[in-house]
Formats: sequence, C-alpha cells, structure tokens
Amino acid sequence: MKKTLIKYPFLTKEVEIYEQDNGHKIILAHKEGGMVNVSSWVKTGSINENDKNNGISHFLEHLMFKGTHKHKAGEFDRILEAKGAIVNAATWKDYTFYYVTLPKGENNENFYTAIDLHADMMTDPIIPDYEMGAPFDVNDKNVTDKRERHVVIEEIRMRKDQPWTKVYNATNKAMYTAHPYKRDVIGTPEIISQVSQEEVMNYYRTFYSPKNVTTIIVGDFDSDDILNRVVQAFNWGERPEPPERNIKPDEPVKNQVYIENESSINSAFLMFGFLGALAKDLRNTIALEMLAIILGEGTSSRLYINLVQNQEENIFNMIDSESYLFRDGSNFFVQANFNPQYKEKAIELIKGEIEKLKENIDEKELNKAKKKLKSRFACEVETVSDIGETIGYYMTVCDDLALAEEYLPICDSITAEDLKSVAKKYLDLNHAVISVLMPKK
Repeated sequence: MKKTLIKYPFLTKEVEIYEQDNGHKIILAHKEGGMVNVSSWVKTGSINENDKNNGISHFLEHLMFKGTHKHKAGEFDRILEAKGAIVNAATWKDYTFYYVTLPKGENNENFYTAIDLHADMMTDPIIPDYEMGAPFDVNDKNVTDKRERHVVIEEIRMRKDQPWTKVYNATNKAMYTAHPYKRDVIGTPEIISQVSQEEVMNYYRTFYSPKNVTTIIVGDFDSDDILNRVVQAFNWGERPEPPERNIKPDEPVKNQVYIENESSINSAFLMFGFLGALAKDLRNTIALEMLAIILGEGTSSRLYINLVQNQEENIFNMIDSESYLFRDGSNFFVQANFNPQYKEKAIELIKGEIEKLKENIDEKELNKAKKKLKSRFACEVETVSDIGETIGYYMTVCDDLALAEEYLPICDSITAEDLKSVAKKYLDLNHAVISVLMPKK
C-alpha cells in the first residue's frame, strides 16, 4: 500500500494518503475533538451519462440507501441517527459522495459502527425492485406509487418550476457543444420513470470501482487502528477497472449566444455564462473567484453599488456573480432578477460592468477579494465535515490534494494586472451565453 503525506494548511498533523493495490484511496486527516466524519467520494456524476441515462447518477445516490445483504432499507439511517449522526449524500457533475458525521462515542464505539455501515453500503448495495418502484408511463396520472423512482421524479418536477433552474439550465446547455456537463444532473422524468434495476446495477458496477473511490476519515484517532478497520471493512471483491475517460473540455461558444424563454412569472431573470479554467489550474481559478467577489459578491460589490444602489430606475431586484469549479473547466456566471420592462438596459448595464473589469481593478478591491478567499479557506478546516468535503474536492475534481498546499501562496501572489488579464481571457462577451426568462405576455 502506497503512502503519501501532505502538509495540509491549518491542520496540526500531516494528512495521510494510502493507495491500495486495487486503486482505492484512503485518506486520514486529524482534527482534535469528539466529532468524526466518514465519507466516500466516487468519480462519477453526470459527466459519465448520456442522453439515454441522464440522471442515473443521482437516482443511484438515492438507491444506495435502500439496503444491503446485511442491512435492510432504513436500518443504516436508523442506527446512525440514534447515535446523533448526520447522514447524507450529494451528486454533482464530477462526483457523487456519501458521508456520516457523528460523535465518535466511548472507546470509538460509534466511530467503528459508522465505518462498518458506510463501507457495507458503498460495496454491497442490493437496490431491490420493490424499493425502486416499477417502471411506468410518466404521463399516466393514475400512478400513485410512492417509492424512490417517484420521489426522484417529484424532485425533478419541483425544480423544473423554479425560475432560477430554468434560466440556469438554458445557459448551461448552450455553453457546451459536446461535453456531458451540458445535461442537468437530476435528469428527466421520462428517463427515471423507465430506467431498470439492471441498468442501475450495471452503472454501479461500472463506476463504483475501487479505483474510482476515495474514502476520507477526519477526526481524532489512532491512524493504524482506523486504517486497518477501513481496509477490512471495504470488501470490494472482484470489480472491473472503470472505463478510461476520453472527454475533451469544450471550447467557449464561437459567437455570443442569446436565449429568451417565457414562464408564468412576474419579474424577469437573466444569466450570463462563460467557460473558465480547469479546476486544477489554481492560478486562473483563484483569479476567477476573486473577479466574482469584486464584481458581484455582497453589497460592496460593483454590481450591487453601480446597478442597484446608484441606479435612478428600479431595474434590478438582485444581482450577483459566482464561479463554479469543475474538472474539465469552470463556469463564471452573472445572474440577476430584474424588472422586465428594462430588459435591454439590464443586459447592456451588465455588459458594461464586465468590460470595466478588464480595464481597472484597484488594490483595495484586490485585497478585499484576497481576504475573503483566505478567510473562506481557513473556515474550511473548522469542522470535520468541512475538512472531509474540501479534501474530497481536491482528490476527486483536481486529482491532487497537494494543490491545497499551494492555494494560499498563489492567492497572495495574484496582482491586479493578473486579474485584468484573466478577465480579458475568460470573460470575453463575444464568447458569452446570455439567457433571459421573461414573464408570459
């Protein structure tokens, strides 16, 4: 078993990375206190889906809790929650992860139980038909089944009615030509209503391979004891190698794209979308995060001061910007809720603020952005859950936990000229997607 040590910022001990012969990575991070976090991150999400199985990663996430050969559905949650645990999971474009956070208990009793149950769920889900629910016609109004297939479909329908989801999905789809990132992670009712138990299990066996999984343990413990327990608990058996990824990052759209849709709403929504740097390109992704802070984070940002506070007309109800980090390229968004009678003016005002970023960034703005990012980074080691999530992100999305050591030095080294250069490179309005959602006439 290969061992690597990483000097993770703000932690009192080096983080230990162990890679087994089967590819399963186990990470031990020490955080003093009585709480522990156990999580497993799988390198699969909508990035491994196509038009026929879109949403299967998220559906599988739900079904992973539906029992194993050792434990019936619901037993996992019942046992751990009785010990004060928080149990949950999440699916995104690059990953799916499962976690348990709980008090470690006297003589690590709760801790050991969490490791055993978590490992059992990750390596031996049975996903029975009676828990999934039978396939059905999504247009049949008489189906009243309440099993997991229907739970997920109801979640999809609830999101589809949200204006922000509509404007985001339109922007996201247009930003990509071939990359799987263009699809909505949650999938469609048509696909989820028909996907079979065999398809779900095949997807599980294909992508939940030990080579695709990183298990992270955070807390105050004896490393040798916990490492041995994790190795013994994760019985992977014979698993095929995960398929090689052969997906190239998309290029930005060649010409500006404008999309306009309508919905039963009173105010209007819009989003500007740009493709950015790969997640592991720390210098450029940190610069994009700084630009998002300067441009549109909070009431001291340019967008708020110039387009909300200092505008004579009441054009914008809210406006902000943010950067999403993905393995094959980040996204930079400006999003706003605005008065629909000012549509053209709202778009031009935002364009103007984006262009100003390329010409002028003062030291006060730069230092504010640095301070926020460094504070945010420090906060990510406050709890065992935060540490587990941050390590999971670096290992799964960036493939390199050592980047965490470089974050603060790179952050300190970025200049105002660097930010202007990054804005010119990635926030080119000729390569923007602009999506607007207007009230129905």
